[in-house]
Parts: sequence; C-alpha cells; structure tokens
Amino acid sequence: MSGSDAGATLPRGPLAGFATGSLGMGIWVTVPGLLLLYFLTDTLAVAPWLAGLTLLLPKVADVLLHPWIGHRCDVEQARRGHRRRLLLAGCVLPVGFAALFAVPGGLTGAAAAAWVALFFIAGNLLFAAYQVPYLATPADLRIGYHERTRLMAFRMVVLTVGILLSGLLAPLLAGGDAPTRGGYQRMGLLLAAGMLAAMLVGVTGIDRLRRRAAANPAPAGPDGWRALTASLRDRQFRALAGAYLAMSTTTHLVLAGVPYYAEYELGRPRLTTVLVAAFVAPALVVTPGWLAVARRVGKQRALLGAQAAFALGALVLAVGRPAGLPVLVAAVAVLGVAFAGMQLLPFAMLPDVINAAGAARAGTYTGVWTATEATGAALGPYAYALCLAAGGFVASTAGQAVTQSTAAHAAIRYGFGLLPAVVMLGAVLLQRRYTLDHAARAGH
Repeated sequence: MSGSDAGATLPRGPLAGFATGSLGMGIWVTVPGLLLLYFLTDTLAVAPWLAGLTLLLPKVADVLLHPWIGHRCDVEQARRGHRRRLLLAGCVLPVGFAALFAVPGGLTGAAAAAWVALFFIAGNLLFAAYQVPYLATPADLRIGYHERTRLMAFRMVVLTVGILLSGLLAPLLAGGDAPTRGGYQRMGLLLAAGMLAAMLVGVTGIDRLRRRAAANPAPAGPDGWRALTASLRDRQFRALAGAYLAMSTTTHLVLAGVPYYAEYELGRPRLTTVLVAAFVAPALVVTPGWLAVARRVGKQRALLGAQAAFALGALVLAVGRPAGLPVLVAAVAVLGVAFAGMQLLPFAMLPDVINAAGAARAGTYTGVWTATEATGAALGPYAYALCLAAGGFVASTAGQAVTQSTAAHAAIRYGFGLLPAVVMLGAVLLQRRYTLDHAARAGH
C-alpha cells in the first residue's frame, strides 16, 4: 500500500465483530493482573517475593515466543493469505484461564505458586497465538492513517467493556470481601465460557474484514532471528515499543495494587470494584474524544497528553487517605481517562510503523510488540510485589486476619501512586524520540 493511498472505509458490522475478540482478550489481560498477586499472597499463603517471581518468570519465555509466533504469522500470511490457524489455536486459552484459578485444595505456598506458574506459562502462549495475528490485522488491510485509529477505537471500546465487566465481576464471583478457593474456581470457569464465545466471534469478524479490505499477501520476510533483529533496528519502532513497555508496566502495576489499596489504605475491600470501575469506565465515554484529539493534533501529541495526565493522577494517589475518598476516586478516574488514550493511540501508531517498514514483517513487529506488552504485564505486578516485600507485608491464607505494619501501609500507598508516576515520566521521555507521526499523518 502506498503512502498516499487512503484505503478502504470499513463497515461497522465487521468492525464490531473484530472488536468483540478483544472482549475475551480483556478478561485475560485484566483478571490475572487484578487478582493473581492477591490470590497468591492472601489465599494461597505465598510470600510476596515468591508471588512476584511466579508472575514474572513465566513472562520471560514470552520475549522469545511472541516474536517467533509473529514470524510464523508472516509465513502463514505469505503462504495462505491469512493468519486464521493461529487464531483458532489461541481459542484454547479459556481452558488455561480456568485452570489458573483451580489450584487443588491441598496446595499452598511454593507448591501452589508452581501450579499457578505452570498454567500461566500455558495461558500466555495461547494468548500470544491469538493476540499476535489479531493485532497484525490492521497492517493487513488497505486502510489509511485515520481509519487505523477508527479500527482501534472500536477495539478499545469493546476491550474496555471486557476489562470493566471482568474487573467488576471477578472479585464478586471470587467471594467479594471474603474470597475463597472455591470462589476463585467458580469465577475462572464462568469467565472462561464468556472468553471463548467472544474470541470465536473475533475470528469471524477478522474473516469479514479481510474479505472487505485485505491487501495482497506480501512475500515472507527474513527468517527467525533476522526478522527479529530487523524490527529491533527500526528506530521508530524501538521508541514506540520502549514507551509502551513503560506504559504497560505502569498500568499493570496500578491494577495489581487496587485490591491492596482498597483493603489496607482505604479499609474497605469492596472498594476494589469502585476503583476498577473508576479506572476503566471512563474509556467508554472518552475514547471518541481521544479519536477526535488524534485527528486534530496527531496521535503522538495526544499520547503525550495522556501520559502526563496519568502521572499527575498517580501523584494524588500517593497522598492516600488524607486526600479523602472522593478525591482519590476522582484521581483514579483521571488515570482511567489517560488509560483510554494509552490503549488506543499506541495500538493505532503500530500499524503506521509497520506500514512504513513493509507489511511483510507485520507479524514479527506485532510479536515483538506483544512481547513488550507481556513484559510490562509481568514487571508491573512484580514491582508492586517488591514494594510490598520491602515494606514487610505479611502474606496470609483466606480468612486469616493480619495486622500490617506502618511500613507495609506506606509501601502499599507509594507503590500505588508514586512509583507509577515516576515510571510514566520515563514513558514520556521515550515517546518523544518517536518522529514518524507527522510524516505518517501527512502521507495518509
């Protein structure tokens, strides 16, 4: 596709079908990030440092597996003209999700951590099999700069619904103020059923989009490591992926900290659902606004504004209880507004980078991108777990009452507010190195 080709305008029906796939993906992204660390430390009696490693180490394999899956996507695209086989393989993910929370009753501590780590590895691999070809779709279509943003805006709204529903329902299904092993198991099974249905609809939506606006299949790019190193040599991609790594780390850090902040800082565990709603729900309203801002000032400038707003909102949360509950909920809502922009804009910028580099490597670029996202999803909870460990947080089993020290309370608060602000400022500095947006906007 040439730089001057505006491409097709996509109809709403296939757009909605494509976006529905993100409903299932949103469950996997949200629920482990929100509850898995808390499940390990407060239900399975896993020490915070070990719980953090349990979430971090399975992601190490993703750094290699995601780019490899991306390259296999490119081979499939070149040979068959589609990436459907990997998408269907990824639809086994709900089985891994249900098993993640179905820890046998006799397992606690290190044994329970091993069970969770095993199924987290399996789930991450299946998620990559679905996510990589899914996110390569915009680069496979004959669409331009603004239509890519529109496509990802549809995805963002549905993804937000998935994040919001799963973020609200998962704690309630697990037992609310008194979560139990049985509650977590029930939650895993119910959400897995919804995940499977949404992912299958997403496959159908992608098929319809490709029939409408698929570009001609490009020859396969370089093999294996050559494809990976080619993407890493791309200066624009490095800047965008580096900034997104910082953003992903920050948002997952905040998500992992929500149950702790609600219970130990605010003293009301049920506020977990309120904070999750305040964080996620704004995207349902403001995503069209971010789309309009991106059209007016460009995607990069809009993204820089979202990053700055997130950092400011996080600093308010570091103040904690003295600021008052309404102010803290409002600060989380500011994070939510910024989060909507940070979910829409980088994913709309990625196809611009791929288009500039050549669509033959769309899968490899997307594989590296999703490896970056997976790394951030692991680093965020791990960073928060380290904060808890440094503050002397005491792990417990379900129903066991523990009094945390003053240092532990401070770690909960500063890990939830101050640390995210610092990391997000790093994202701003990295994002300023990205210089493609003006040319991409002018060419499309």
